[in-house]
Amino acid sequence: MRDSSKQPFSIVSVSKQIPVNVIAMKGMVISMRLDKYLKVSRLIKRRTVANDACDAGRVLINDKPAKASTNVKVGDVIEIGFGSKAVRVEVLDVQETTRKDDAKELYKYL
Repeated sequence: MRDSSKQPFSIVSVSKQIPVNVIAMKGMVISMRLDKYLKVSRLIKRRTVANDACDAGRVLINDKPAKASTNVKVGDVIEIGFGSKAVRVEVLDVQETTRKDDAKELYKYL
């Protein structure tokens, strides 16, 4: 006989806390951690490299130094310092995952 105490868990109430890594509403992602966005958009190849760039102060959001845990949302302007060059982009879309071909649609160069 099946033990009723070992049923799969189910959520009975929704916590009021919003996850730090991704904030979503009705299936759409509204904001995401900066390091994850840089990786998903393929502006920086690896998330650990994105973390290091943020820690070194080479990443700005809306002209303010940003930590890797800063949330990015549509309309934000991200500036990344690569050596003597700086790449400036505007966030057009935030998605949890994307294909390589579609990654360029997440931002626009300024």
